[in-house]
Amino acid sequence: MANDVDPSAPEPVLQASGLSKSFFGVPVLSDASLSLVPGQVHGLVGENGAGKSTLMKLLAGVYQRDSGIIEISGRPVDFSHPTQAHSAGLSTVFQEFNLLPERSVAENIFLGREPRRGILVDTKSMQTRTSELLGELGVSSIRPGSLVNSLSVAQQQIVEIAKAISYDARIISMDEPTAALAGPEVDLLYGIIRRLTGRGVAVLYVSHRLKEIFDLCDTITVLKDGRVVGSHPASELDDAALVRLMVGRPISAYFPDPEPGTEVGKIVLQVDGCGNDQLDSIDLSLRSGEIVGVAGLQGSGRTELLEALFGAAPFTRGTMELEGARYAGRSPREAVRRGIALITEDRKSQGLSLNQSILDNALSVVRSVFPSRNRKARAGIPGVFSSLEVAARDLDQEVQYLSGGNQQKVVLAKWLAVNPRVVLLDEPTRGIDVGAKLAVYQLIRSLAAQGTAILLVSSELPEVLGMADRILVMRDGRIAGSAAPGSTEEEVLALAAGVRTDQEAPK
Repeated sequence: MANDVDPSAPEPVLQASGLSKSFFGVPVLSDASLSLVPGQVHGLVGENGAGKSTLMKLLAGVYQRDSGIIEISGRPVDFSHPTQAHSAGLSTVFQEFNLLPERSVAENIFLGREPRRGILVDTKSMQTRTSELLGELGVSSIRPGSLVNSLSVAQQQIVEIAKAISYDARIISMDEPTAALAGPEVDLLYGIIRRLTGRGVAVLYVSHRLKEIFDLCDTITVLKDGRVVGSHPASELDDAALVRLMVGRPISAYFPDPEPGTEVGKIVLQVDGCGNDQLDSIDLSLRSGEIVGVAGLQGSGRTELLEALFGAAPFTRGTMELEGARYAGRSPREAVRRGIALITEDRKSQGLSLNQSILDNALSVVRSVFPSRNRKARAGIPGVFSSLEVAARDLDQEVQYLSGGNQQKVVLAKWLAVNPRVVLLDEPTRGIDVGAKLAVYQLIRSLAAQGTAILLVSSELPEVLGMADRILVMRDGRIAGSAAPGSTEEEVLALAAGVRTDQEAPK
């Protein structure tokens, strides 16, 4: 693998050299260089805190660089505001959308530069142009006059992209564009990106999802600790090589093996014939020290299963036993008191109080359900955070200022503080980088070694296959069958889609 430039390659539309940026004297980006080519997708990867967002914001004019050069089509540029970047043909679609929910799609796309007829906004012309932009992206399901707050997350993503190309962008940067999208919506985004590159647009694509990086990108640049450690053709890399560049150490196996001494023991949770408005005929068992994976397509009932077990959306029929005693599962408080923890899919809206400190978040469950344990739990928190390797200034730091991976570790810490017997994990590594994922996997293995029973829901099939002792596959609110850990992704997907139904679901 080499960083040499191919002399036959097209001339770059954007060339950044020696970019550096510090905040309060602390360098976050040092001597970074990047080259984007028309009609190609350039992946930008790295762990949380590696400098990806800073680099994107320097290019977009959100931040001003301390040093370095940015050239577009061979001409030096110096942006002090994102509008200048737009005018130069560089648009950025950030992970947090910049849309006004009470305004229409057309109004959002042309905000501040509405076509006019005299002193009046030419609404018809604006909507016609919006339809044309959406048509260029192959999208017919969004109406220019629809209010943004009536759109799905995927549709809002498309509006952001349409807004970007409305500036006649030759360069579009995308920051984690699939973070909140389901499978079919990801496929739609893939198609849009390919349409853009087919028109000669250069796309800078930032994602934690390595599959997307290899699916879409022609070239991959890796950042680590604010520095570029390599830019390589995607064809010269594989998962193992890319992970090694990102984390700075070799990883012999992406998913750690069970810890020595881990044993699958007696049944901790038994569920028989349970159901509610969304689930039916749920039979399953969880054993101490066991990791049971749950796979299935979007809408198959995976999250609903965890919510029912936790009492957030209780079962209305069937029976459950927890450690041999009847368990009604009528409320989350009952679940917590009986030793069940739920790590929710959306850590920001459901798992954390972002404007509170790390310590307050970590003690939130203990204070709410077991106030008499507060002093003991507080004394143990520093050790928990040390074992999780949480990167933070101190325990008084507000959670909102932590990286995604460290926020997820805080969510895990608040549940570890109550010493659960059963841990329900819903997409525990969504939106976090490779290094943070490995830390979460190691924690899951550690919990299993201590005898905790774990139910792991994940949309990433390699994660389920790599971590689970048993795999349950859901379809239409039921457990459709099971798959062995050695199964292929295709076999699990076939079962999830109902292509074959000859496997019997185990209890």
